[in-house]
Amino acid sequence: MGKLIKLAVDVRIWKDRKGQDLIEYALMAGFVAVAAGAVMPGVASSINVVFSKVNSIMIDAASS
Repeated sequence: MGKLIKLAVDVRIWKDRKGQDLIEYALMAGFVAVAAGAVMPGVASSINVVFSKVNSIMIDAASS
């Protein structure tokens, strides 16, 4: 039963186009963060920490 519910949710999310805006905003925020890191070297280390955390979360999500 749990697999059936998961499949239904996955299909609904796959067809949902609202997430496209979220991805675009995330990409813009990433570009702004990279630009800020290039302009202000002191910010670069904190940006690196954030991207490292996001990367580890994405790797965990992909493996599950």
